[in-house]
Amino acid sequence: MSLPFFWIDAFTDRVFSGNPAGVVPLEQWLPDDVMQRIAFENGLSETAFFVRTGPGQYHLRWFTPAIEVELCGHATLASAHVLWRELGETTERLAFASRSGPLHVTRTGDRLQLNFPSQPAAPATPPDLLLQSLGRPPEWVGRAGTRWLCVFAEAAEVHRLRPDQALLSRVTPGRMIATAPGEDCDFVSRFFAPDAGVPEDPVTGSAHCTLTPYWADRFGRTRLHARQVSARGGELWCELRGARVTIAGCAVTYLRGQLAL
Repeated sequence: MSLPFFWIDAFTDRVFSGNPAGVVPLEQWLPDDVMQRIAFENGLSETAFFVRTGPGQYHLRWFTPAIEVELCGHATLASAHVLWRELGETTERLAFASRSGPLHVTRTGDRLQLNFPSQPAAPATPPDLLLQSLGRPPEWVGRAGTRWLCVFAEAAEVHRLRPDQALLSRVTPGRMIATAPGEDCDFVSRFFAPDAGVPEDPVTGSAHCTLTPYWADRFGRTRLHARQVSARGGELWCELRGARVTIAGCAVTYLRGQLAL
């Protein structure tokens, strides 16, 4: 069996930066264990699979090399890019059914704009292992579902973070967003998820479902420009819209190919 495969760099306008995602368009679903094996073989932070359900409508799923996840921003952006730029989709608004409910993507100039649920963090007491893994204390800690939000005073602290992955993988939950005010943007962040098989994710759209409401409240405005300051780096334009968050960015195709199963 041969399947189309695309490697897309998301939240960037040039290859070799942003967050690479695998995208596998399907006519019908493969067994879950086969999709998980494909994601493991790809070795990317996420591989997306989608099946068309109607005009401009798709069922979308995401797999890390280790598990299926509830929500993934960059692989959703990559899937929309594949549909519009590679597969000839003509509708201006794509609707995706997912484990996190309905998601939408629209085109706004050169950017693709995700419409995701807002997932604000509530203040939380961090476990000792989390603080030990960071090596430096954040000024505020919150929790949103499976993620810890650790806020630092300066962007330089986020740049310098070298979390102890072994310790962080023992934290429950074991996923962590580090963030701080930006210098040439509104805020910066990094994202670590060793429990999902992703030591550090290059650019994490879904994390901005939590980052956007936090910084919107702190700055007193709803539109924000963000950078994820991993080694590859990426840019995002975010807006809080009540119970939803829009996250916009660019994407580029790095590879087109076929999977031989």
